[in-house]
Amino acid sequence: MDARADRPVSGRPVIGAVRSTFAPWDDPAARPLVRFEGVRKRFGEVTAVDGVTLDIYEREFFALLGPSGCGKTTLMRMLAGFEAPDEGRILLEGRDIAGLPPHARPTNMMFQSYALFPHLSAAQNIAFGLRQQRLPKREIAARVEEMLALVKLEGMGGRKPDQLSGGQRQRVALARAIAPRPRILLLDEPLAALDKKLRDETQFELMRLQHDLAMTFMIVTHDQEEAMVVADRIAVMREGRVVQVGRPAEVYEAPANRDVAEFIGDVNLFEGRVDSVSGGLARVGSAEADHGLAAATDDGLAHQAAVWLAVRPEKMVVHTEPPPAGPNRLSGKVHDIAYLGDWTTYVVEIAPGRMVRAARANATRMAERPVGWDDEVWLTFAPDAAVVLTS
Repeated sequence: MDARADRPVSGRPVIGAVRSTFAPWDDPAARPLVRFEGVRKRFGEVTAVDGVTLDIYEREFFALLGPSGCGKTTLMRMLAGFEAPDEGRILLEGRDIAGLPPHARPTNMMFQSYALFPHLSAAQNIAFGLRQQRLPKREIAARVEEMLALVKLEGMGGRKPDQLSGGQRQRVALARAIAPRPRILLLDEPLAALDKKLRDETQFELMRLQHDLAMTFMIVTHDQEEAMVVADRIAVMREGRVVQVGRPAEVYEAPANRDVAEFIGDVNLFEGRVDSVSGGLARVGSAEADHGLAAATDDGLAHQAAVWLAVRPEKMVVHTEPPPAGPNRLSGKVHDIAYLGDWTTYVVEIAPGRMVRAARANATRMAERPVGWDDEVWLTFAPDAAVVLTS
C-alpha cells in the first residue's frame, strides 16, 4: 500500500482509521444521501436495470461492480440525469430528482474518455464548469489553482491535453469534475485507460482526494481489484440486479452465491450434498474428496441438500507429502504454475479435466521444497476456509 494513503492530512485522522470506523449504513437513524427505490430501465426489449433498491451515504466511496452489460453504467447515468428511469424513484437528500436536467443536479460525472476540450488548456478545462456556474473570475482562478495543487499538477495549467501524459489528462479530468464541488462525484471506469502501475498508484490518489474533500464518490468498474481497493462498500450487479452489497472483505470472504464468488477474485467450487450438520460443521459428500468435505456453517441445511463449497486459492495448502487422511483432502498433479513474484499459483488437476487452483505466498526467497510441473501433490483446506453456498 502506498504510504501516503495513511499519512495524516491537515490534522485529520489517517484514512485507514476513518474507513475502519465509517459505517453509516449500520445506523438505523442515518439518512442516505442517495436512494434508488425500485428503479427499472428498459431499452426496447432489454431490461438494463431491473428493480434496483440501493442506498449511498454521505462521504462514502461506493462502487458499482459487475461485468459488461450488467446495468451499472445505466444506473449511474440515471443518477446523473442522462437517462430517465421507467419505474421507481431516485432521491438525492430525500428529494426526487426525476424532473431535474443534468446541469441542475448537484452531481458531476467524470467520463471514461475524460472528454477534455482539446483546444483549451488544463486550467481552462478545469474552469469550464465554474464559468457555467457564473462564479466571479477571481474565485474561478483561485479554485483552478486549488484544483491543480490537489491533483499535483502545479505549473501545468497552461498545457493543452495533447501536451500531457495519459495520467496527467486523467488528473485534469478529475479536477474539472471536482471543481464545482458536487454533492456526489460519479466516476465511470476512470482508470481504464491507464497502465497497471499508474492505475494502482491512482487508486490511492482517488482515496486520498475523497478523504481530503470529505466528498461522496460513486465509481463504476468491472475491475474487482480496483473496487476492493478504493470502496467503502461494493454493490455487485448481474443482469440488471444488485446481488450483494457489502464491505470489500464481506463480499470477498462471504459471497452471497456462486455468481459473486466467481466474479470476485479466483475461487474453487466443490459440489456435493449435505450428509450431516452438527456443532456448526457441515459434512458434505463429494466425489472429488475420498473422505468428503467439511465446512463451518451456522445455516440450517437440509439433509442431502445440494451445496457448493467456495474456497479461495490462497486458503488451499499445498503438500508434497500425503497429509493425514480426513475431510478436505484432495490429490492431483500439477498441471500449470504461474509465478507472480509475491505469489505463486498452482493449477492442480485432481481428475481428468478438473482443475483446482492453490496460491502460495512467496514469503522467503526460495521455497523449501520447490513444486514443479507434473509433480504429485495433495491439497487441504480448513473447514472455516470454505463458504457454503446454496445457489
